[in-house]
Amino acid sequence: MGPIRAILLPGAVLPAQAAFGGLIAALGPDVQAIAKDLELYADDGPTADWSLDTEIDGVLREADTRGWETFHLTGYSGGGAAALAFAAKHPGRLLSLALLEPAWAGNWDWSPAYTELRKKYEQLETLPPEQFMSAFMRLGVKPDVVLPPPPDPPPPWMANRPAGIRAFLRTFKNYDLERARLAAFRQPVYFALGGLSNPHDYGDIASRLSRVFFPDFHLEVFPKRHHFDPPHRIEPERLAELLRRHWEHAVVEPVQTHGG
Repeated sequence: MGPIRAILLPGAVLPAQAAFGGLIAALGPDVQAIAKDLELYADDGPTADWSLDTEIDGVLREADTRGWETFHLTGYSGGGAAALAFAAKHPGRLLSLALLEPAWAGNWDWSPAYTELRKKYEQLETLPPEQFMSAFMRLGVKPDVVLPPPPDPPPPWMANRPAGIRAFLRTFKNYDLERARLAAFRQPVYFALGGLSNPHDYGDIASRLSRVFFPDFHLEVFPKRHHFDPPHRIEPERLAELLRRHWEHAVVEPVQTHGG
């Protein structure tokens, strides 16, 4: 068995190293885990033509530069949506997929509660910058969750994060996540869900993906976690153990894929 090779995609807020540094340390030196920043911020902010396809192209470049024909892909939040899009377009490059509360998973089979929640996300567009981040975070958790205050002073990279989140919300409206190709994905899929996250958001996505797709799907609930204190930052040792198990399962029982 060769080295474990994995690419990790962060969400729209934290830089990749800040998001995944603890997890990479917990995975250990025998795992070649790359925390890859989003293409979204490559030019200090989203460009007019940015979409999930831009992130797909960035993952391909990263893998090709390293000579990785196949690899494991893990994505959190916005990076999780990009990881799903990658799996639909290039399944043959992936040994497995791990989703850490993806921010979106296609525009079909929405429940009534999820449909209402997406309307609330769309309404964020009308908020002034000073209200945007707090309102965005509130939608992602259960009503009684106490969210941490914003950092004071904010780090320099925080300035372009509202624009980045808005770019994700816009591309979610019209991106064509190919349902048929996603349904054909046969590699193992791991989904980490926070017990304190909004169940009408990430819980709904987990239920939809497990019901419609992915015959080899494993859901792991972290009861005390939510979207803004996720397991890859707060419980990296536990998540590292679960990911290693997931990746080893994918290598021991490989699935033949086509396309990509």
